[in-house]
Amino acid sequence: MTGAGTDKSKTGFELAGPVVVLVEPQLGENIGMAARAMGNFALTQLRIVNPRDGWPNVSAQRAAAGADHILDHVALFDTVEQAVADLDLLFATTARAHDQAKPVVAAAGRRARDRGPYRGWR
Repeated sequence: MTGAGTDKSKTGFELAGPVVVLVEPQLGENIGMAARAMGNFALTQLRIVNPRDGWPNVSAQRAAAGADHILDHVALFDTVEQAVADLDLLFATTARAHDQAKPVVAAAGRRARDRGPYRGWR
């Protein structure tokens, strides 16, 4: 059985946009997995701003699993301003700080335990 995105017998489809920009990615694996996800949606333009572990990155290539065509054409930039200078419309997302504790609320509105294994409702 062929895995997602690994069937080389099918012709690919390429979109002119959107462009994906990763800003200061910390791990090569994150770059490779982003490229793999992009490949699942026919996105091919990946820009990287100041990757922590440098570029090219062996870990990114290993994690890309079939998205080598995306990694082969990565554009590197020193600043976000340079990476987005030719784009007209931008959408941004970010990860929340890892030290933030977010309360978990069940469907019934009762608060679940914030720490440790599940032991029932409070």
